[in-house]
Amino acid sequence: MLQEASRASTALESIKHPDLSKFLVIAAILFIIGVAGVLTRRNLLVIFMSIELILNAANLNFIAFSRYLQDTGHGDPMSGLNFINPDRFVAAAEAAIGLGIVIALYRNRETIWIDEIDLMKW
Repeated sequence: MLQEASRASTALESIKHPDLSKFLVIAAILFIIGVAGVLTRRNLLVIFMSIELILNAANLNFIAFSRYLQDTGHGDPMSGLNFINPDRFVAAAEAAIGLGIVIALYRNRETIWIDEIDLMKW
């Protein structure tokens, strides 16, 4: 009985304070889903959302390693945020420019499917 209570408290403690590996697994899953979305989808909006997933996976890695280095006493607490802020600006610009491109393509070609957009072909 005492051993089960010890296991339960250990599991509760690991939920409250997750280690680096849990963050890296979640980031890897996000990255794989994003890459699969970019490679398999033909809808331009879904491709842009998949790129956002890839960027979010990178952001999660930055924060996880920043926290890990801070816990070991080797890192600056703001180092992860210093990497994330430029990436957030890139993501916002990509969303705005991507949405403008999608709207322009839809107005001209009346489609957002990648295989039907052939503006650069002769």
